[in-house]
Amino acid sequence: MKNIISTKDAPAAIGPYSQAVEAGGFLFISGQLPIDPANGIMAAADIKLQTAAVIKNLEGILKADGLTLDNVVKTTVFMADLGQFAAMNEVYAGFFSRNPPARATVEVKALPKAALVEIEAIAKK
Repeated sequence: MKNIISTKDAPAAIGPYSQAVEAGGFLFISGQLPIDPANGIMAAADIKLQTAAVIKNLEGILKADGLTLDNVVKTTVFMADLGQFAAMNEVYAGFFSRNPPARATVEVKALPKAALVEIEAIAKK
């Protein structure tokens, strides 16, 4: 069995996927873009601002299922330019300062809506 998680505290899906799916005691969160869910506007083209916006969207989805960033066990960070890794990592570390999750970070050719960063996450209930 799976439970679909949907919230207005994160951007609506822009395709045929769910914001998150809960199954087997885990919450699988789809990749989040740096879009403000209140107005649908992308954060400015600054890696630090976009990373913070993405993680706030993750928090909104986690909250909808009664979880916090402390429940996150794995993230995957997709970046348009790994040359901006240090700046992204600085912001990321501020949100995951204690017992950070496992993580993979990869550079991709392009992200939806020309975002600089996208992050997906897995959380344990």
